[in-house]
Amino acid sequence: MTYAIVKLGGKQYRVQEGEKLLVDRLALDEKKSFHPEVLLFGGDGQPELAPKDVQVTARVVGHVLGDKIRIGKYKKRTGYRPHNGFRAKVSQVQIETIGKKASRAAPPKEADAGEKPKAAAKPRATAATKPATKKAE
Repeated sequence: MTYAIVKLGGKQYRVQEGEKLLVDRLALDEKKSFHPEVLLFGGDGQPELAPKDVQVTARVVGHVLGDKIRIGKYKKRTGYRPHNGFRAKVSQVQIETIGKKASRAAPPKEADAGEKPKAAAKPRATAATKPATKKAE
């Protein structure tokens, strides 16, 4: 089973294909795919640290609010008991693929014998090459 450790929003997560996780709100629209930074790739054999040829594809499923956290303060003998609440804004992310990057091979350039080479660009006229203009008196 392959896994990867990725960096999302300043935090690190251990992910596997098909896994869903809640992360701090991302600045991406829903249903958009992205590639987080891969810090470690492991699974069968020796894990690779900061691999250059491994890519993780993730998709933003939706933006939701996290669980409510109740915050209470108390000071004895004063009647001071304020309460507050907080709900974090989080994004739900699904890991789609973990694997090697798809390398794109450049299409071979075909040089046709009947094709003319492009002409060089003409140099622009500068102040030294322009004729002087007469001033109106």
